[in-house]
Amino acid sequence: MQTSLARRRRRRRASDGRHGGGGAAASVFAVALPLFLFGSLAVLALAGFVTAVGTYSYYSRDLPDPKEVFSGLAFSQQTVVYDASGRVELARFGDEKREVVPFEQIPPVLIDATTSIEDKTFWTNAGFDPIGIVKAGLDTIQGNERGASTITQQLVRARLLPPSAFEGSKYERKIKEIIQSIRLTEAFPGDEGKRQIMSAYLNNNFYGNQSYGIKAAAKSYFGVTDLSKLTLAQAAVLAAIPKSPTAYDLARNAVEQVGADGTSQLVVPGDSAIAQRRNLVLTRMAEDRVLTRQTISDADIEAARAEPIVIVPQRVANWRAPHFVWQVRRELGTILCGAELADNCERLDSGGYKVITTLDWNMQKSAEKWVRAAVLAPNAKDTTAYLEALKLPDLAWVKKLRDKNINNGALVAIDYRTGRILAYVGSASYYAKSTDKRFQPQFDVLADGMRQPGSAMKPIDYVTGIQDRTLTAASTFMDVATDFGGKYSPSDADSLERGPLRLRQALSFSLNIPAVKAAVINGPDHVFEMARKFGLRFAQEQNIAGASIALGTLEVRPLDLVGAYGTLGNGGVLMPRTTVASVADANGQRVWPTTDAPPVGSAIVSPQAAFIMSDILSGSTNPKLNPYWGKFQITEDGKRRPAALKTGTTNDTKDLSAYGYLAPPEDPTAPALAVGVWMGNSDNSETKGVFSLESTAPLWQAFLAEVTKGTPIASFQQPDGIVQARVDAFSGLLPGPFTTQTVNEHFIDGTVPTRVDDTKVGIDVDSVTGLLWQEGCAGPMETRGFLDLSGVESGFPSWKPFNDDWIARAMKGPGVAGGPDKTRTSYFYNRSYHPYGASWGAPFAPTETCTPVLPSPSVGPCDPTFGPCPPPCDPALGPCETPAPTTVVVSDFRCQSLDLVAESLTSNQLAIGNVVPREPGPDWIVAEQSPGPGAVVVPGTSVDIQLADPKKVNDCP
Repeated sequence: MQTSLARRRRRRRASDGRHGGGGAAASVFAVALPLFLFGSLAVLALAGFVTAVGTYSYYSRDLPDPKEVFSGLAFSQQTVVYDASGRVELARFGDEKREVVPFEQIPPVLIDATTSIEDKTFWTNAGFDPIGIVKAGLDTIQGNERGASTITQQLVRARLLPPSAFEGSKYERKIKEIIQSIRLTEAFPGDEGKRQIMSAYLNNNFYGNQSYGIKAAAKSYFGVTDLSKLTLAQAAVLAAIPKSPTAYDLARNAVEQVGADGTSQLVVPGDSAIAQRRNLVLTRMAEDRVLTRQTISDADIEAARAEPIVIVPQRVANWRAPHFVWQVRRELGTILCGAELADNCERLDSGGYKVITTLDWNMQKSAEKWVRAAVLAPNAKDTTAYLEALKLPDLAWVKKLRDKNINNGALVAIDYRTGRILAYVGSASYYAKSTDKRFQPQFDVLADGMRQPGSAMKPIDYVTGIQDRTLTAASTFMDVATDFGGKYSPSDADSLERGPLRLRQALSFSLNIPAVKAAVINGPDHVFEMARKFGLRFAQEQNIAGASIALGTLEVRPLDLVGAYGTLGNGGVLMPRTTVASVADANGQRVWPTTDAPPVGSAIVSPQAAFIMSDILSGSTNPKLNPYWGKFQITEDGKRRPAALKTGTTNDTKDLSAYGYLAPPEDPTAPALAVGVWMGNSDNSETKGVFSLESTAPLWQAFLAEVTKGTPIASFQQPDGIVQARVDAFSGLLPGPFTTQTVNEHFIDGTVPTRVDDTKVGIDVDSVTGLLWQEGCAGPMETRGFLDLSGVESGFPSWKPFNDDWIARAMKGPGVAGGPDKTRTSYFYNRSYHPYGASWGAPFAPTETCTPVLPSPSVGPCDPTFGPCPPPCDPALGPCETPAPTTVVVSDFRCQSLDLVAESLTSNQLAIGNVVPREPGPDWIVAEQSPGPGAVVVPGTSVDIQLADPKKVNDCP
């Protein structure tokens, strides 16, 4: 090393000694110019010098002597972590593995790997890198904030700054850090001083897996006790870890692989973040290595890239709630050492702290049990026996998940009024032994997994418009397949098109098309920014999904999304999430929180907007309002517990989710629960045709029913500023003269519609034929209400062709396919559930005009001068002849028996068409008919009938 460093210095001196030609004039100019510049800047330089000296003196006044502190570094005492009660021990931090190694035993390859990635000017800088600081500052100004700390600065920050240095701004701390780094470099000068600093740095670093110091890390991960035996690839990966020891922990990242010979080994995947950073270290070494320039070739470096990262078998710490404990460690590191040192906070492992967490141990045990029941039981050889071992009955929904390729699951419960995490299961079983990439039990899906929320994103979409007052719960959408550009035409999950409906219906029944239309109305980028305000962190800085963001196509962390749902339950206020309740030092003195003031949240949306969203989502768990999602109601002793719920299933069924929350308890100290559940595979592979209603929804229900048992039932309280109004059930407008169904709806004060329903207009028709009226028809004339949907979504002309196409098909009745996706027209909601009748609010207007009734030309008018006229028709003297009708209006046969329908059809000159099923039950009644009620047809037309069990046909007397 001495030779390499000397060579670098000789080259620099040789470069400094070279002079170009030019004679005496050039020499004079070379001397004069610096003198001129020096003279011109002398005053400024003097002022700058005085300022610099003053700044140096000011910020260094409370800093300890670096040489004294450096020489007296000491280690360690365990930190103990407890649940919220302070009685259940969850984990201990600080069973540290550390062996201090002198510089002479650290191989040059390891030093080069470290300086290449952390501080390429280490051997020549004065403890800090001014050029690096300038570059980092420019990057920060451009929005790409990064650090520029040298190795000396990192060591100073970790061990040579007093606690008071971390109390001011980070810029003040940075100044003190630089000053102390300069002082340390001066106290330990020359190459020998650099060696001492490097040795202290490598012995001090935390490398994850409870390993402190480079020798402990080499032994822990690779079983290497002699550092000279490390390969180039191993040295590079060790140098890569200190940036984020928790995230880059090789033991946490490794997966078990079974070789062809049947033996297993722990291998870190080549596409993992730590493997990619290892390769970055190798790239930097190719450019910046100093000590191994002559001993390691570029070919060696390329070969090291291909070397797999294989670690030795690990002894796993026996933690309770291990995924949660890792979250505690992250937060505790920030509390004790600041965000920059959170992953490398030695005090966390050596300070002897007592940490009381937010975890409810009983709730945690329930969460772990139900996640295992939903994920591991279906994959067990004997599902019934596995459930019995969990002390659970033989659950039908669990058994239906067998062979569905679901290998992992996660659940988190928070108190949304405080932000405290109460239960946390990051994967189905942390300590399970598995080589299956679909499982990866130590992977924390909640915090580290990026997953598509699917329809669970829709509440964020809709509440954006409600908050902006551009949408209300009664806003009308045409649920019609539409090409939104680029051949993007989403369809609803059941491939039906329901025509006009309200926002409440669209969200309650998770319809896709209205959600995308709402995103277009709100502005997709605005929805993206609102989601970020709700605490969602996306992989991208900008919305790359367009309007499909409403359908959850952008990946988010499940932990963030459950916080967003809790915000809706908390009146629109997002609370900072926490796992730590209090921290006391080894002497029992509280060090955190520093005050008794309650945490302060951020108002994201108004209480009124949040209430309307909660009111809609809570309807999803009410069977009277929603027979499909309503079966996941939370009940106790036959009483329903108000709960908001939204599920999500991605198109390829990779991600299944359920998110929701209970109404806040009246007792302000009782937890207000928000719960998120995810199921799928850790490697993002697809499941086999399973939906959230079959998986995550029953898991969500089972957990909440168990943990809330015996607690008071609360309801969502309406805040001030909310008013109610009765609106048309189909259009959401004020009831008009032809409104047939109305509902009560909640509105933010000032957003009640002022428009009277104009989707149904009066048209004069012939009462006999139902056709458009003209003088001379059989009559009498009457005015009836007919659909006119031309004004719906009129602000979006590109949607009109698709709406018009649907109208043309709907005029033929339900079940008519067409549009960009060949989807079928349908009454809301489907063939068997019509909460407002089998109708779109009114029939479509007839397109034909009635025929005037004229006297027979063969008879002509009766003229008494040519003979006596026959007397007028008198029914008392016998039957009167009337002309046969040319058209017939189809009646509503819903809820009638087949016998009555047959009789009615005959009397109306119609015929029975197809009857489904062919062998109905003896008491079955009509559930659907085609043509629908109000259709105008010619005599003899056949009417198709679908029968169903009366119990499955709603709203029948």
